[in-house]
Amino acid sequence: MFGGNVFGWTIDKATSFQILDRFVDGGGRAIDTADVYSAWVPGHSGGESEAIIGEWLKASGKRDAVTIATKVGLLPGEGCEGLAATRIAAACDASLRRLGVETIDIYFAHRDDPRTPLEETLAAFDALVKAGKVRTIAASNYTADRLGEALAISDANGWARFAVLEPLYNLVERGEYEGALRDLCVKEGIAVTPYYALAAGYLTGKYRSADDLSGSRADSVRPYLEGKGPAVLAAMDAIAADTGASMVAIALAWLNAKPGIAAPIASATSIAQLDTLLAAARLTLTPEQVAALDTASA
Repeated sequence: MFGGNVFGWTIDKATSFQILDRFVDGGGRAIDTADVYSAWVPGHSGGESEAIIGEWLKASGKRDAVTIATKVGLLPGEGCEGLAATRIAAACDASLRRLGVETIDIYFAHRDDPRTPLEETLAAFDALVKAGKVRTIAASNYTADRLGEALAISDANGWARFAVLEPLYNLVERGEYEGALRDLCVKEGIAVTPYYALAAGYLTGKYRSADDLSGSRADSVRPYLEGKGPAVLAAMDAIAADTGASMVAIALAWLNAKPGIAAPIASATSIAQLDTLLAAARLTLTPEQVAALDTASA
């Protein structure tokens, strides 16, 4: 799944169009974005990524070729924020307009909102599904307890239930997903699409020391330079030497080998990076290689 946070942030519209065309032509089928992308950029207010995707869908005519996932919950509006029913309804309409589509394929709660009753949030999502504005609802950044509670409420009321989970999960960040959350997803048949699959670029092997840090990702990558990070890269280096596979491919293939994983999310800011991502989808690690990475990243 292609991470659309880069659209309108680290790449402009023209480059975004080129990458989206190449992504689909290369077999890519799912694009992940959010209404809040990229409100953190000076002069932006949110919705920039969705707007670029919408313009590309109109220009390319490729709507039927892709699954569009977007999110609600981090961008305030209607005098509220989070997952209040009024915010969800208005945010969905705004996302539909920016994307230029009649239906959002996967609509995520971007982050759990403990201030709003789950019943209110889930009823609002269910109304969108019944109205034909959303096909599937999903959750991002939920704990096992809260996700389990949400599923039980949906089942008790006959409402649409979360069918996809987007957690933080990669070779150097395993704690949030593995354990109770993974067990729940496997038991309930929830498809998992991890974000930060490449740990802000650390798992590409580009950043080996503080001297390598530069640009917008420096602060995100810095914590991985210590602890188990170097051991993980060493294990990946050994597999790369044996297979000829890229570090990107190895990181994504490890995720794909894990229970519950449907599609890792990763981004690219150039055609060369995108081609590496597309090639990565063809790599399958042996059980021994997965075990070596498990040990290094434990």
